[in-house]
Amino acid sequence: MRYVAAYLLASLGGNKAPSASDLEKILSSVGIEAEDDKVKKVISELKGKNLEEVIEEGSKKLASVPSGGGAPAAGGAPAAGSAAPEAKEEKKEEKKEESEESDDDMGFGLFD
Repeated sequence: MRYVAAYLLASLGGNKAPSASDLEKILSSVGIEAEDDKVKKVISELKGKNLEEVIEEGSKKLASVPSGGGAPAAGGAPAAGSAAPEAKEEKKEEKKEESEESDDDMGFGLFD
């Protein structure tokens, strides 16, 4: 992914056909040692292609990938007259509040 990102950065910078040295320069600027085979693979796959079209095609493919969360859990919802689930929800809320308070400081500041 980092190699593709470097290629896109070079292209956005106005370089219509980024070279291996362009990608290596971008990657090394953030402390990543580029692997020649991966750089060559990205360049060969994207060379001469319209990047906007490649991104659009990829977005269409990702749209067809199931992301889960759409189906309800097995067993259905609890009965309406049941008081136990309500008590559990209250306990969960209390625990969440306590954990949020304890995580606020964690013993150090952001810029220490």
